[in-house]
Amino acid sequence: MRYTAFVLFLAVTLAACGQQQTNGAFNDSLAVVHAPWTIDTIDGLVLKTVQFSAQELFGANQYMAVLEVPRKSQYMLAFTHEQRRTLTSIQGKRHHAVAAINGSFFDMERHNPICYLRIGGRDVGENTPGTDKIHRKYYQYGSMSLRKGRPYIFRTDSARCWETSLPDSNIMTAGPLLILDNEIQPQRNDRTFITQRHNRTAIGVKADGTVMLFVVDGRMKESAGMTMTELSKTLQWLGCKDALNLDGGGSTTMWLKPLSKRIKAQAPNGLVNHPSDNGKYDHQGERAVSNCVIVVHK
Repeated sequence: MRYTAFVLFLAVTLAACGQQQTNGAFNDSLAVVHAPWTIDTIDGLVLKTVQFSAQELFGANQYMAVLEVPRKSQYMLAFTHEQRRTLTSIQGKRHHAVAAINGSFFDMERHNPICYLRIGGRDVGENTPGTDKIHRKYYQYGSMSLRKGRPYIFRTDSARCWETSLPDSNIMTAGPLLILDNEIQPQRNDRTFITQRHNRTAIGVKADGTVMLFVVDGRMKESAGMTMTELSKTLQWLGCKDALNLDGGGSTTMWLKPLSKRIKAQAPNGLVNHPSDNGKYDHQGERAVSNCVIVVHK
């Protein structure tokens, strides 16, 4: 009798926990979809920003910015690279971009990319090897190529130099891969880079071909940042069928060319988010990076 009662109690408890987890995910998805987004349309681009200040998303405060580039627009994407680390905002200005986000991973001291990068048919970065010197590291298993300025996101082979055989003129490797063909990708659970919350930068593609540049601030009480799983879910809720994680942490930056039109979310220096390298929740903590993804006129 006691055994039966215990089994019944355990079943009810597990069901309640499962329902609680389901309700939590449901509430988080509603929070994203029905958030009080501030929306600005800028010459065909759509900028969406939102500040969660009452721990409404994943039980935490969050600041997110999304820049959408419609498929049929006057814009395309391009990659930049600097021999010495340079601010995302400066790279955007140098290349006459209308917008820019930080790109893939790099060596802070040597300034070079540590993931494969090809720009205009020229290799400017290679994958640092895994411990076996042959295969790649876990954050090098996703890539995007630009075809006529549109990103195509795909999974890479495990061979470290696999990208060198690809025909595309512009390729950026990063990772982890977040979403592929509408499916959220499984993530490792043995890396704090994945399991803990950090600032994040990502790129996604929606079913209608709209390209989404995404940043979420982190490491601040105003914005906790996201785990890789939380990032994947958020991008899926926002409509991405494919998505790739880029460099994050203190590198996370979104910049828009300052315009005569006043954009509420944009600081005078063009920054939309709050880079954390200065430890303050303002628009002054931008980190110099090796490479960027920029939005330019066709």
